[in-house]
Amino acid sequence: MSAPASLTRTTAWRALAAHRRSWNERRLRDLFEADPQRFERFSLEAGGLLLDYSKNLIVAETRDLLVQLALERNLPDRVAALLAGKRVNQTEKRAAWHTALRAGDAAPREVRHTLAAMRSFADALRAGRVKGATGQPILNVVSLGIGGSALGPALVTRACAPDTATPRVHFVTTPGEPMTRLLATLEPATTLFILQSKSFSTMETSRNAQAAKDWLLAGLQTADVGAHFAAVTANVDAAGAFGIAPECLFPMWDWVGGRYSVWSAVGLPAMIAMGSAAFDELLAGAALMDRHFAEAPPERNMPMLMGLIGLWHHNFCGGASRAVISYEHGLALLPPYLQQLEMESLGKSVTQKGKVLRTGSGTVVWGGLGINAQHAYMQALHQGSQLVPVDFIAACLPRYDGDADTQAIILANCFAQSALLMQGVSEDEIKQQLAAGGIDAKETARLAPHQALPGNRPSNTLLLPSLRPHSLGALLALYEHRTFVKAAILDINAFDQYGVEHGKKLAGSLLPELNGKPPAATHDASTSALIRYVLGKQKTPKT
Repeated sequence: MSAPASLTRTTAWRALAAHRRSWNERRLRDLFEADPQRFERFSLEAGGLLLDYSKNLIVAETRDLLVQLALERNLPDRVAALLAGKRVNQTEKRAAWHTALRAGDAAPREVRHTLAAMRSFADALRAGRVKGATGQPILNVVSLGIGGSALGPALVTRACAPDTATPRVHFVTTPGEPMTRLLATLEPATTLFILQSKSFSTMETSRNAQAAKDWLLAGLQTADVGAHFAAVTANVDAAGAFGIAPECLFPMWDWVGGRYSVWSAVGLPAMIAMGSAAFDELLAGAALMDRHFAEAPPERNMPMLMGLIGLWHHNFCGGASRAVISYEHGLALLPPYLQQLEMESLGKSVTQKGKVLRTGSGTVVWGGLGINAQHAYMQALHQGSQLVPVDFIAACLPRYDGDADTQAIILANCFAQSALLMQGVSEDEIKQQLAAGGIDAKETARLAPHQALPGNRPSNTLLLPSLRPHSLGALLALYEHRTFVKAAILDINAFDQYGVEHGKKLAGSLLPELNGKPPAATHDASTSALIRYVLGKQKTPKT
């Protein structure tokens, strides 16, 4: 694979910059009126999902130039290297082979072996065959992890697990009050903890693990609490020293990054909650999107188009943030999941060769549930001064039988918001509406500027057939690949996270000092003052 030319010197990049100037006079509303087939020209299906990208700031020429850019940046070769398990994570000198985790019979032997062990463990738990120290079956499972060891499994569990699932699965990320509150609702004899930490030394998870152990020792009145723990880790020795039995240990591999790990043993809590057959469907949905990503040409490739259009909006149109708004309650945790996936992957400022990146990398990702958003931040998207592209996500069919009427209401709101962002409401149209309502001319003129919506705000609409494991797997894989596409075009490493690692290291060095020990190093004046302030408050009696 030959090295690509400097990004901003490529023919396509310069052509896109020139093409952008032609958009100053273009309006999406006019494009739809001029082309009744615009939806058909700018939509496609893959992995069971429908992507409508017709409401973006693009015409056929835009798409052609973006595809040209992808080819000039060797995107197909980079995708092939990713999917083949090549060393695409160059700084850490390893693969990023998360797609192998959902490759079925083609997966590496260790992946298939681990998946079989997960199924056996999850099925036994769900059938009540896994017993605690007192011989009672496990009724509650608490997953202790943070970041990628929590966001993915929690999202999948929320989206796909039945509300009546047994055992019930809970997630705790931070130590202190969240852990204390949850433990107050559980019984030690029927609770199992899954410790999720590649190093088995993550600060937050280690604190929660010790709190869980202390709680069990106090509640069970026995030192033999090993039956109440399982672990997902690469540090088998440390997990064994903690007291976790070998048959309850599940591996992590260094070629799977945390934010791409829900398909691995990290997904064990979700498998327990939803059942092993449903988890297999999740993997199958993702694998279907992987095949589409590998085989479809760029102009008909859903992840490639989403990544390229996202780059167009960010790097050429000024959209520095992107909202992800779901009209499916089970996807409430999707925005924080995507925040880690995209902002940790694309939050870089140098290229693979360590050169300063001369254009923007990742956008700020945010969002939430659509029905709530309409009563909150959608106002800013409609009338604010910043361009914020939106991904709208909805399901054609309701999650539960008998909810068809409610689903129609939800879809009506979803489609209305995307249409209104695109077409806007002109001052003339507002004046006509007000006049038709009996408002006099003077008041109409006063109100019209406040009620007008500029429109021309871009969005995608993604439709799932229904929120089921298969469609969720395809959706998550779609966003993984979308993220990789932009990283490949920009020539940045999507798979390291040194900003996170440095933060953890510094926090660890400050912890002893906050516990009253002498400083081990000098700090900046602000950090030193903050530590002194906290220590002073801790010595002051509470009032």
